[in-house]
Parts: sequence; C-alpha cells; structure tokens
Amino acid sequence: MSISNKKASIAIYGAGAIGGHLGAMLSKAGFEVSLIARGDHLKAIEQNGLRLIAKDQEFITRPRVTSNPSELGRQDYVIMSLKSYQAPDVVEQMQPLLGENTTVATAMNGIPWWYFYGLPGQWENYQIKSVDPGGKQWEGIGPERAIGCITYVASEVIEPGIVKTISPSYQYQIGEPDGSVSPRCELLQQMVVAAGINCDIKPNIRSDIWIKVMGNVAYNPTSALTMAHTGAMLDDASMEQVLRQLMTEVLAVGKALGAKPEDKIDARLNTTRERAAAHKTSMLQDLERGRPLEIMPIIGATSELARLVRVPTPTIDTVLAIVKLRAKMTGQLPST
Repeated sequence: MSISNKKASIAIYGAGAIGGHLGAMLSKAGFEVSLIARGDHLKAIEQNGLRLIAKDQEFITRPRVTSNPSELGRQDYVIMSLKSYQAPDVVEQMQPLLGENTTVATAMNGIPWWYFYGLPGQWENYQIKSVDPGGKQWEGIGPERAIGCITYVASEVIEPGIVKTISPSYQYQIGEPDGSVSPRCELLQQMVVAAGINCDIKPNIRSDIWIKVMGNVAYNPTSALTMAHTGAMLDDASMEQVLRQLMTEVLAVGKALGAKPEDKIDARLNTTRERAAAHKTSMLQDLERGRPLEIMPIIGATSELARLVRVPTPTIDTVLAIVKLRAKMTGQLPST
C-alpha cells in the first residue's frame, strides 16, 4: 500500500496521553484515523475537536471519534493505547475492528501479552497472567496480529479534549515478534514518521521492551509512593540508588529470558534528567486523579517472570507489595 494515497485505516483504542497525541499528529498529517474514547474526553473531542499542546506547536484536529468500535468497521491497524489492565476487558468490544489482515500494535506500558509468542525455548507461548488474566487477548486478538510498539512521549491529558506534551521530540520503536522487517511494520513506520514522530523498526523488539520496562518499573510505582516527579527522585541520592537497583533487577530478568537489553542505566537516568525531569509518571497522574493504578502489567508482570526464571528481585517484590497496598487503601487497585 502506497503511503502517498493515505488509504490505510487506523483506529486508536484509547485516546489518552499517548493515543491522543498520536491521533492528533496523524490526523493533522491527513491520515484516516479514528479514536475510541469515552466519558468527558469523548464529549469534548466531539464538540471542540482534539487539541494538542506541544513545545513547538499547538493545534486542533477533528478526527473521527466514538465510544462504539462497531461504528468504524474493520481496520488496517488498531493501536492499543489503553492502560494495560483495561485491555483484556475490551477484547470483545474491539472484534468489529479486526479483519483477517488487521495489525494490532500494543502501545501500552509494561510487558506485552504476546511476549512469548513464537519465542524459541522452554517458555514458548507462555501466557503472562499478570498482563492477560484468562488469556482474553491471546485468544480474542491473536498473537499473530500483534506487533510491538514502544513509545517515548511525555504527555498527559490536562483536561477533557486537551493533550499536552513536554517532550522536545517523539520516539517510537516498533517490531515483529520474529524480528523480520515486514511490510506492515514498514507502512506503519512511514505513516508515523510522516506525522512528525521518529519511528524505528527494531530487529529485536523484546530487548527494547526491557529497556522501556526498566524505566516503567523504576519510575512509576516509586512516583506513586513518593508523590514525586522523576526529576525530584533523581535529585535525591538515596532515591536514585533505589531506582538503579530496580533497573538492575529488571535487566536481570530480561537477560534470563534470553533477551539482550543493553546496560543503559546511566543513559536512561541522564535522559530523564535532560528530557523529562518535570514529568509526572502516568501512575502518579492516575493516583492524583483517583484512577486505578497500572500496577500488575508493569511491576507485577516483571515479578511473575522473575519467578518463572528464578531470578531474585527483592527490591521489585518489596515495591510491588507496598504499591499494591497503597492502591488498595484508596480503592485504586484494579480488580483484574
């Protein structure tokens, strides 16, 4: 399919901080993009359009938006940008979007539900209970449809219909589970780049997932426990050591599973200082707004896989126990 005709249909399931940013950028670039949203955010986009406030621009777009996927029909691409704990519960609703050749890109925090699909070795096709309880996504979407999608965009929904980002630039990484450079990845890359977002096709997406998870596990639960943005945590020497230990344990789990994430702890910390020091993590944003916290697909899944490969993760397990109770005490622990 030629990029020039812009005929590929794209549905973004979850028009929040990440999905809203991507939807606005694609819509502004002229692509056929639809958003699936709900509540006040849906109403605001319907009435006023979707406003994106970025460092170098501010604009309003009017992509198609709905709460009912059946209105959209089969799509070439479905970008899943929900909270990871929400994804299993929308599998049935998203069926009208899925055709024989629909590609589903998992642009969500944590370890993706398809991670072990076709992975050679003793854990091939293992289904991660912390991410996909009951195998709803594995069975209802199908891992053959999935590609990895990692996003580095510091955004938030500051009020219904308005997404703000503090990132000076935007970075996506996509990739096939089998490492091939497929036509579906190439087309998605072309569209994302044409929308003004850097996008690389990665030959070993699982290793890159562990680099993203390294940051997820370190920053998200600790920010919810300390109420601090990332820069404040890095300015505290004792807290920085906790973050380093969490990152070290995450990398150990990834390596035990056969991935080869680079030891980029210093680089990750420095990037955070330079690009996102004032950023509130998604978990801290949710905590402040009284929403459920994205605990199990991020830190819970890492702990589950650590047990699978018998890698000790004492810091991860301690933080997991504390943040789960923290969420439970305020009614913010998801039921799944």
